[in-house]
Amino acid sequence: MSGPVAILGATGGIGGALARRLAARGAPLFLIGRDAARLSALADELRAPSAPCDVTDPAALKAALAAAGTPLAGLAFCIGSILMKPLARATPDDFAETFALNVTAAALAVQAAAPALAAGQGSVVLFSSVAARAGFPAHAVIGAAKAAVEGLSLALAAELAPSVRVNCIAPSLTRTGIATPMTKNPQMAEAIAKLHPIPRLGEAEDAAALADFLLSDQSGWITGQVIGVDGGRSSLRGRG
Repeated sequence: MSGPVAILGATGGIGGALARRLAARGAPLFLIGRDAARLSALADELRAPSAPCDVTDPAALKAALAAAGTPLAGLAFCIGSILMKPLARATPDDFAETFALNVTAAALAVQAAAPALAAGQGSVVLFSSVAARAGFPAHAVIGAAKAAVEGLSLALAAELAPSVRVNCIAPSLTRTGIATPMTKNPQMAEAIAKLHPIPRLGEAEDAAALADFLLSDQSGWITGQVIGVDGGRSSLRGRG
């Protein structure tokens, strides 16, 4: 693998944690984020090139990834949303906007970067959610979108093999900015934490550690996988 790793959503909780992990091991980076001021601060901190970009703008997304250059060693799409709304109140716009951010933008990012990734024998990491496979109330919109991310990951892994590997990480509730509505209340956070066999909420570093591994040569025979970082919530049940 050669070239930088492009991190989309670098100013988010998981994206920022991943960028710092990669920088610590000397991996070259190219940072992409929507908040230009925060992106500039992170780029200065890590001494990495960057490009501000709204990933729901296909032209801007293509331009940002072109600026990352060729070859690319990897691409991590650390962008997502958590729209919790009962089906009775979900609107067509809710579905369209959630799919545009979580699914379409991820697909277009890989599409734009595919030649550079192939040149670098690179690795792609996308992000799903425990809600894609475990049914939760009020998760119809985001659960459907994240399930689509998992399907996208498998399709891309098949299409881009053997030159590019594609894997997907499916976290449970993690303490990041987009999860603040569910984690800011200590009682609610504690109740959700206790639903996990390992009874705590996720931290950005938990998902970033797996993404770091999947982007490295250590995972060179791993592709087409959806891997949970969820304290066991997706597959285990508590005692009693």
